[in-house]
Amino acid sequence: MSFSNLSFDEKLGLYAELLVVHGLNVQPGQVVNVTGEILHRNLIQKIVKAAYKKGAKFVNVDFIDPQVVRLRILESKEDEYLQHVPSYIPKKFEDFVEEGACVLRLTGSEEPDSLADLPPQKINDLQNYYRQSLKKYYAEGVGKSKIQWTVAAAATPKWAKKVFPELDEVKATNALWESIFHICRVDQPNFLQAAKVHRDTLQERARKLTGIKIKELHFVGPDTDLKVFLSPKAIFKGGGDATHKGIDFEANVPTEECFTTPDYRLTEGKVRVTRPVLVNGESVKDLQLEFRKGEIVNFKASQGQENFAAYIANDPGAKRLGEVALVGIDSPIFQSKRIFEEILFDENAACHIAVGFAYRFCLANGAELSPAELEALGCNDSHVHTDFMISNEHVDVFAKTYLDQEIQLIKKGQWVF
Repeated sequence: MSFSNLSFDEKLGLYAELLVVHGLNVQPGQVVNVTGEILHRNLIQKIVKAAYKKGAKFVNVDFIDPQVVRLRILESKEDEYLQHVPSYIPKKFEDFVEEGACVLRLTGSEEPDSLADLPPQKINDLQNYYRQSLKKYYAEGVGKSKIQWTVAAAATPKWAKKVFPELDEVKATNALWESIFHICRVDQPNFLQAAKVHRDTLQERARKLTGIKIKELHFVGPDTDLKVFLSPKAIFKGGGDATHKGIDFEANVPTEECFTTPDYRLTEGKVRVTRPVLVNGESVKDLQLEFRKGEIVNFKASQGQENFAAYIANDPGAKRLGEVALVGIDSPIFQSKRIFEEILFDENAACHIAVGFAYRFCLANGAELSPAELEALGCNDSHVHTDFMISNEHVDVFAKTYLDQEIQLIKKGQWVF
């Protein structure tokens, strides 16, 4: 039976299988943790079923409600209460690291604008202290690939209306689900094999990018003349990763990027962000950035400028680069001609840079390097990390290598490398 003839419930089951088998790659006897909103319940149940069928020994589900987060910020009697993180939360995530667990996070909010009108600093405090409490989890579990982790999306009516404003809520939600299925290749006859072929393509591209030893990436386009520098130890990643035990997993479903860790100290130039980005609950639009000596020194936006200012004031590393990624306009997300207003999708539509912490695994032997050695390579450290898209069909990307070669990688958004 063709995909189009399947019921929605059957399609959702295939998507759940993709996330469990290809994304997390659950192994017999593993613990699995799934986090999503209450509205994601139908998909989560199918994920739980698929995980147990793959041999999981225990699946934990954390249901969250965006309105509960809003109420905490609005009603807490003392601002300092927003900094409190109960000790059982980091303990649970540290157990995941020790267990070598699988961790899945679903994005796509029932109330995507629930934090947009709240004070940016309060949102910062809430998010920063939570992330700081999970420092070991991010450093060991994510940074050293001791867990299998995946971020994926679930459609919601209000998110769908942002993507398909011309449709009513029901039709928009159906259209968004169909887009998710198509972009993630679930609508292909052998979708698990299609996902594997795509992963292999990205991994081969990343190997080639690493092999030419890029020293400088130069982005050129409207209001864009940005140079991002890489250390000799930079490694490009794409198409997923593997744990220290050699178990493959896909961190982002979907993914279209090849990314690496830059030397933040050398970033120079100006850049126009080509898609809106959600920062502290508010969409930042028409953002333009200027870097000097590795730091953001000027910026402006038509919307969300105050939130962006608060965000990059989080810590010294928040105004420096922690990632640079290359994406061509062959991406099915770009080809959809839609702005998804969800970073998981929009970052995979365009080349992007990220301010905030850098990935150690994108440096040769990065997991074994000391903080001083990482700093000597310009590997940024921060409590935050957010991607900003910087390309479209009008942007070129050039590389200058440590072997004194000059290579055009992307022309008018298209891969030519």
